[in-house]
Amino acid sequence: MYRALNFNAGPAALPEEVLKEAEKNLLNFSNTGMGIMELSHRSKEYQAVHDQAITLLRKLLAIPDDYEVLFIQGGASLQFSMVPMNLLGKDQEAHYILSGSWSEKALKEADKIGKTVISSSSKDQKYRFIPAYNQNDIPDNAAYLHITSNNTIYGTQWKTFPSNKKTPLVADMSSDILSRPLGVEQFDLIYAGAQKNLGPSGVTVVIIRKELLQRSSKNLPAMLNYNTFANNNSLYNTPPTLAIYLLSLVLEWADKKGGLQQIEKANEKKAKMLYDVIDESEGFYIGHAHKDSRSLMNVTFNLQNEDLSREFLHQAKEAGFVGLGGHRSIGGCRASIYNAVPEQHVEKLAAFMKAFKNNS
Repeated sequence: MYRALNFNAGPAALPEEVLKEAEKNLLNFSNTGMGIMELSHRSKEYQAVHDQAITLLRKLLAIPDDYEVLFIQGGASLQFSMVPMNLLGKDQEAHYILSGSWSEKALKEADKIGKTVISSSSKDQKYRFIPAYNQNDIPDNAAYLHITSNNTIYGTQWKTFPSNKKTPLVADMSSDILSRPLGVEQFDLIYAGAQKNLGPSGVTVVIIRKELLQRSSKNLPAMLNYNTFANNNSLYNTPPTLAIYLLSLVLEWADKKGGLQQIEKANEKKAKMLYDVIDESEGFYIGHAHKDSRSLMNVTFNLQNEDLSREFLHQAKEAGFVGLGGHRSIGGCRASIYNAVPEQHVEKLAAFMKAFKNNS
């Protein structure tokens, strides 16, 4: 069967094995005579899927027992609001490090809830690197420090993280969760839309230190309060059952791959193929991100002029590559090489890039 050379930024490629397993069960899941999306979310068959997804997340990410794992809808964009609604007290400040468009959007939503401070930013340098920061500048009563661990639009990624010993650390990990070993205890709240490394769009994973749940006001609407999900095993209302099923299959696939140590090695190998082409092109390809901030998930680059970029994208499309155009806000080119993008597809892209340069 034909499979596209899919480099979309999200929704992104899913493992072929996962899609085949889901296809097998589409009409008759676990001998129920129903598809997974037809089952009651109160049924024992769906409950097993739900619990398996949580168990595998805890195993793969080594999530400590003093953290809750929640499944919420609304994507990371809803978390931009839920985080300050639950964690930002009346007389506190929320601190944000700006490393791209998504951290800007998170800040914009938090501004509507309470007082915010920009702790650091690389916006004036077109977000080419992860900005330096000084945690000593954050007051003791700060509500939290928010970062975006990987920046899909600009192709930058945090390599090490701020300490959370003084201030709770909140991270949007939508585009690099499950791509490398993490150390969850470094963070107090992690959120991630599933549609890049975890599964399809429709479910958002939230990992929150249990003691933070005490901050949520009882006056919050039920569906905007983390406690609603924590107290009901994310089954207060009908969850996105199909998305959670596919999430569980992706987690099984990652586990069979050898876990995050092996997945990280594969991601480093794929990224090196493309960055080597860029670095060895004698300026034909121009990487956007500084080398010490380069993302393993999103390789962003430009060509020497817009006409050449357009021709590159045209020929790439003709050759079967999908999703190589840069984000509409900055243009250029971008190859998103999440966990499920096969190494062979990256090899083909690297070969195409070399051939295009040689023929131009």
